[in-house]
Amino acid sequence: MPKNMKILGETIQPGESKTINMEIAKLHTATKLKIPIIVERSKIDGPVVLFSAGIHGDEINGVEIVRQIITQKINKPKTGTIICIPIVNMFGFVNKSREFPDGRDLNRVFPGSKQGSLASRFAFHILKEIMPVVDYAVDFHAGGASRFNAAQIRIVPNNAELKQLAAIFNAPFTLYSRNIAGSFRNSSEKLNVKMLLFEGGKSLDINTNIAEEGIEGAKRLLAHLKMIHPKIKVIEKAKNTIYIEKSGWIRAKSSGLFHDDNLIGKFVKKGTVLGKITDPFGKFEQKVKAPNDGYIINANLSPIVYEGDAIYHISNILVNAEDHLTEVREAVAGIL
Repeated sequence: MPKNMKILGETIQPGESKTINMEIAKLHTATKLKIPIIVERSKIDGPVVLFSAGIHGDEINGVEIVRQIITQKINKPKTGTIICIPIVNMFGFVNKSREFPDGRDLNRVFPGSKQGSLASRFAFHILKEIMPVVDYAVDFHAGGASRFNAAQIRIVPNNAELKQLAAIFNAPFTLYSRNIAGSFRNSSEKLNVKMLLFEGGKSLDINTNIAEEGIEGAKRLLAHLKMIHPKIKVIEKAKNTIYIEKSGWIRAKSSGLFHDDNLIGKFVKKGTVLGKITDPFGKFEQKVKAPNDGYIINANLSPIVYEGDAIYHISNILVNAEDHLTEVREAVAGIL
């Protein structure tokens, strides 16, 4: 029989469903602002998995993924415990803003401080009160501003266990990305939480296909951990995730109106036209071409760009196709 669990001073018993409201500060109107933490526990012992979103308040696609995990009852575990926090940065969500009201990026102030800024205080309580009970986590994000990310998992290099979990989640792409100081992922790793960072879509937008990738990946992860209820259908994909070791940005060579050719997520050859930049007065058209073979994993969908703006993110070192298949088989075999 699993032990009682305590989060933010509240006890959750085995087999119990409970919503805990995290209240750290009020709005400037003196209105209470609650961040619901939705906990579902099985009577059978098992891992604790966290699904979180909305660390950046304008990244709505992640919020939608966690919402559907709840509404589809994927978060009702056969074994173990599933914690869902659909919106971490409720202040930013209310204001449709990336940052906290103090202007800080919550994903750059971890581990935070009990006596620090508002964002820092939130980071402190998340790490102190929630993360110590968590074994695995998926933190859902979207591209900032007008940048649209292809669905992808990001993991640190040289971590065999995270690589194996990424293979199980099986997003279209898995990017090797070093932890950033002050990030939720970096602080979670120090607490030995195995975290996958999901990126997909763009801010202030809900994309059905991206949401589906996140939901199905979460189901595959839970199935691997033997936590998912037998009634939940798990779809195995025919294609394996594509590991991307290195990538780079293509930047605008001129300012003007930007016309994207919608090649996000696709493999392109060197010289392929990805889009074009024009002026508003019909004087010039400048083609944007791929500098190398690779996958387009991000595109800036802003209709107006300035010289030097990052407009496409393209992979530039790919694992050989056969080597890649072998790599995925070995990764999956290592955790089955």
